[in-house]
Amino acid sequence: FGLLCILVVLFSNNGIAQNKALTLEDIYQNRIYGAKGFGPIRWMKDNKGYSTLENNAEIKGNDIVVYDIGTGTRKVLVSAKQLIPAGSAKPLSIADYIWSDDNSKLLVFTNTRKVWRQNSRGDYWVLDLTNSKLTQLGKSLEEATLMFAKFSPDGGRVAYVSKLNIYVENISTAVITQLTKDGGGNIINGTFDWVYEEELDCRDGFRWSPDGRSIAYWQSDSKAVGTFYMINNVDSNYSVPIPLPYPKVGTANSAVKVGVIDASGGQTKWFDVPGDPQNNYIARMDYIPGSDEVMIQQLNRLQNTNTVWVGNTKAMSLKNLLTDKDSAFLDIHDNIVWLDNVKAFTWTSEKDGWMHLYKVSRDGKEIKLITKGNFDVVNINCIDPAGGYVYYIASPQNYTQRYLYRSRLDGKGEAERVSPANMPGQHSYQISADAKYAIHSFENAATPRRISLISLSTHKEIKLLEDNTVLKNRMAELGLVPKEFFRVDIGEVILDAWMIKPIGFDPQKKYPVIFHVYGEPAGSTVQDNWNTGDNFWHQYLANELGCIVISVDPRGTKVPRGRDFRKCIYRQIGLLAADDEAAAAKKIMETYSFIDKEHVGIWGWSGGGQMTLHSMFRHGDVFKTGIAVSFVALQTLYDDIYQERYMGLPDDNKEGYREGSPLTHASKLQGNLMIIHGTGDDNVHYQNFEMMVNELVKNNKLFTMMSYPMRDHSISQGVNTTLHMRRTMEKFWKNNL
Repeated sequence: FGLLCILVVLFSNNGIAQNKALTLEDIYQNRIYGAKGFGPIRWMKDNKGYSTLENNAEIKGNDIVVYDIGTGTRKVLVSAKQLIPAGSAKPLSIADYIWSDDNSKLLVFTNTRKVWRQNSRGDYWVLDLTNSKLTQLGKSLEEATLMFAKFSPDGGRVAYVSKLNIYVENISTAVITQLTKDGGGNIINGTFDWVYEEELDCRDGFRWSPDGRSIAYWQSDSKAVGTFYMINNVDSNYSVPIPLPYPKVGTANSAVKVGVIDASGGQTKWFDVPGDPQNNYIARMDYIPGSDEVMIQQLNRLQNTNTVWVGNTKAMSLKNLLTDKDSAFLDIHDNIVWLDNVKAFTWTSEKDGWMHLYKVSRDGKEIKLITKGNFDVVNINCIDPAGGYVYYIASPQNYTQRYLYRSRLDGKGEAERVSPANMPGQHSYQISADAKYAIHSFENAATPRRISLISLSTHKEIKLLEDNTVLKNRMAELGLVPKEFFRVDIGEVILDAWMIKPIGFDPQKKYPVIFHVYGEPAGSTVQDNWNTGDNFWHQYLANELGCIVISVDPRGTKVPRGRDFRKCIYRQIGLLAADDEAAAAKKIMETYSFIDKEHVGIWGWSGGGQMTLHSMFRHGDVFKTGIAVSFVALQTLYDDIYQERYMGLPDDNKEGYREGSPLTHASKLQGNLMIIHGTGDDNVHYQNFEMMVNELVKNNKLFTMMSYPMRDHSISQGVNTTLHMRRTMEKFWKNNL
């Protein structure tokens, strides 16, 4: 028997050596299957080259270097040696860097700390390249409390936020002027509360005026926001409550307003934006170039109306420029570019049923379609007024892939595809401002990122920057069965899906199946790219369990299939998508004879955890085993901006909130369920987990549970957490699927 085991390990059919085994340790501990990137890259202002960070082994830091495209030469712009503070032996670690407009000064962000999801506070230093003087900003302030520092237009001053107040510092004299003094407690100046960052992507909350004389900023008053308490039980003998101002569905928001203050100090003047500041969102605010005016985007509480105001910072008057509406919900876009000497601007809207870019006149009276056709613009890459084109990502024929297109800014002609036809998959581009060159990244489900410098007009490769050869060789050693993409016709709609089969797959056999689901409007799992859907985790499950892994994108997911596909789930989150998932599973089982209908599992994280619970509770005839991670159990427990955007207000959609909450259906559980959550989850609170446990216990439903102390929504903090969680999930599948 021992000899037989050795032979099985070493040889497969006909004496050929077997593939290397894929292990969880290599995926999550050794991380040998991660794809390398390149950069970060910044295009130089003359568009003739790009800068990046490169390791300086001698100094043990990073140099900022520039590569000239025409000559291919490399030049060190800033040496790590220049970033060694006086009295220190080590150079600054560069988390981010910003050039002044005249390129004479460099602002370096370092020693960073986490705020909510991202490391957005830390220390800032200025390097004057004319004399190599390195100066720390905010020396008299608390360490690592500075946020969003940026040069004044003339480069002589830097403004930043520290402990919820805004400051301006003169670089040459080191004189610090505190502009706001009421920040702290419930008053937030120049940055945002948790929900604005999480759901509206608002972090940096102030703007220099074009002339450098004033600063416009957001102020939030979170006094009315309810406080949720997380409990830390692991770092001391006594539990420590962690207060988190968090507006749940139907509760009060921060009162948010926009003001303007002189950059040398004084009193703030406030815009009187119409509407209750607690029941409207100031989602965007920016100065209009070369003017004393700001553009303010105001979303109503239902998030189906975006009212765009032009605010005069001298008279503090407001004028309605544009109002965008939708019968369901609107998303905020950051695609505004001013054209024709600030006589027009670009605007993104779905008003014709597809996501498109429009050109709007300065007075808002003329709106003209730029991109046109029955397709969605996924994102804008570059608007080139001089060349007369906008470059954007779209995928009219295959919703799982992404390609670069361009359209004329005058709206004439048809969309032109720029990405080559012989590279199916997903393309992304970082394009120079003059649209002559780009950093091009290509990948698909079987190909890790290939990154290169290209000439945009011909798409010809100028220089290969990274092709992940080592990773491709490691993959080849595994001999994995490539992910297969297919479509599922459930009658009302045809859905995109993929399937992973185990090595040595035999179509004459029966295989258990695991469905991976997300299913909410924030994302998609069925994408022909490298990382989506925990690719190696699913490959591991397919081979370790000898099963099929499948993912299907139900209606409502974030894919470029038009407004109706995305918004048909309005007011029914958790319902239509879960029904689609069950219908797709039934159709797949009818179509493929090798799937064992009696052994069907499903799992998902966050919104996918909620969909997993709905699938187990409401479609127990299909799904027999499930794992729900970091899930919403009761929709009114989640934050108001996200949930109300897709569900409406709770008093106006009581049935939708009730039926769309997995907690309502917990008594219907028939199969094997595992629930997993982090007790320190500041996004989907552990409260959801505890309420679900209570409901299952009340209804005498047996289940498996796993809590991870003080881990957040990602359940990734702490030693060995990720590997332990995957091992726990694997064991559950083996015991129950």
